[in-house]
Amino acid sequence: MKAGFWAAPEGADEAMPVVPIGLDDVFSAGLSLRLGSLANKESEDLVRRCAGVGSLLLELAEALALQKAEEQGRLFDITDRTADERELLDQALGAGEVSGVVALPDGVTAQIAESTMAGLWRVRFSDAEDRLVGDYLEVSDIPEIVKRAAIVNARDVSFGEAPEGAMNVMPLLAEIRARVAAFTPGAKSHIVNFMLFPMAPEDMSFLQASLGEGPVGLVSRGYGKCRIHATATRHVWSVQYFNAMDEIILDTLEIGGVPVVALAATEDFHDSSERLREIHEAYFQ
Repeated sequence: MKAGFWAAPEGADEAMPVVPIGLDDVFSAGLSLRLGSLANKESEDLVRRCAGVGSLLLELAEALALQKAEEQGRLFDITDRTADERELLDQALGAGEVSGVVALPDGVTAQIAESTMAGLWRVRFSDAEDRLVGDYLEVSDIPEIVKRAAIVNARDVSFGEAPEGAMNVMPLLAEIRARVAAFTPGAKSHIVNFMLFPMAPEDMSFLQASLGEGPVGLVSRGYGKCRIHATATRHVWSVQYFNAMDEIILDTLEIGGVPVVALAATEDFHDSSERLREIHEAYFQ
C-alpha cells in the first residue's frame, strides 16, 4: 500500500479508474501536434463528411471567449452526434492535462477529460453496463458534475474516540471540523501539509477512516503529476503531488472547494478560444 493520506489498495495504482475518455495521449502535446493530427487523408475525409463540427467549434470558441472562471459553465450536448462527428471532435480537441472519473448513484459514472484547450471539457456518462447515456462538451473551470458529486450525499465531520497510539489526529480532526463549518463558497482553501505535520500510522489510519472515500478522483499532469480525491466528508480533499518516480513529494488535505490545481483560470478561456479558432481556420474553412 502506498504511503500518504489517500492510499491505493494493494495491487492497484488508483482507487478508481482515472482515464481519458478514449483519447490518445499523443494528442496532449499541444496545438502544433493537434493541428498535425488532422493533417492526414482520413481526417480530411472526416472534415468533408462532418461539416457540422466546424460550426460547433465556432460556438465553442465563442463560449470560451465569454467564459469567466467564477461563472456558471455552458454545456453542449453531443450525445446524438454521429460516430464520425465524435471521432472528428476527438481529433480536433485532443486530451489535455486533467482527467478523472466521478462515481454517481445507480452505477452511473462520469468520465471527464480536459481538451488541449484548457477550460473545454469532455464529459461522458455511462451506466452500470458501460452503455453511453450522455456525452457533452462543457466550457467551465471544472465540470459541474465534479462540484455537485463532491457535495451531494457528503457527510459532516464526525469521529469517535482516539485510537491507541494516536498523537495528533484528534486536534487535526477538530480543526477540520471547524474549517468545514466556517467554509463559504469562493473562499480560499485551508491546506494541511502532512510533510510539516507529524502523524503516526495510527493517526493516519484513523483520519482516513473518519473522513472516508468520496466519489471523485482526478489526475492533473500540468506540472508533474497530481492526484486529487474527494473524501466522503463535505469540502475535504486529498491532494498529492508525485515526482517522476511516482513517489509522493507533497501530501496535503485541502478544506474548501475543488482544488485549484484542477481548475481552469479565466485567462485560459481566452487563450483556448483563440487556439480553437486557429484550428477551425486551418481545417474547416
